[in-house]
Amino acid sequence: MQPDNFKNEFFGIGIQNGKTPENLGVLWRSAQNLGASFIFTIGKRYAKQASDTHNAVHSMPYYHYDNFQDFKTHLPKGVRIVGVELDENAASLETFEHPRRCVYLLGAEDHGLSKDAIKESHFLVQFSSTFSLNVAVAGSIVMYDRTRQKSRS
Repeated sequence: MQPDNFKNEFFGIGIQNGKTPENLGVLWRSAQNLGASFIFTIGKRYAKQASDTHNAVHSMPYYHYDNFQDFKTHLPKGVRIVGVELDENAASLETFEHPRRCVYLLGAEDHGLSKDAIKESHFLVQFSSTFSLNVAVAGSIVMYDRTRQKSRS
């Protein structure tokens, strides 16, 4: 899908079965700084903690879904799921064209995305890295790449 100059764009970012609340706070602070429209969790719930120093959860919409099917059922029409996962079928982030309307879905550091999430994602992306990265760092890199692509269009 072409970026189409990112007209009428929006994106959200979230974590499936996040392992630590600190990572959620850091990811959400990055989301607020890098232009996300909303944040979400699937599985475990968000708990306020010191790493959300900008109080992003009160500055943008936050959604919680009990499981992946609940999440998928409640996506806005036309939104594409971009799974961020080390997977042999994943496209390289360095050449990926971000959809205008999408959600970036990250998995927990210890288990990654569920099989259902991988199967149901419209796109899978990964970036050059020797090892798996912290979920907040990985999400920040993806959002930064989106911002860079937007500025080039």
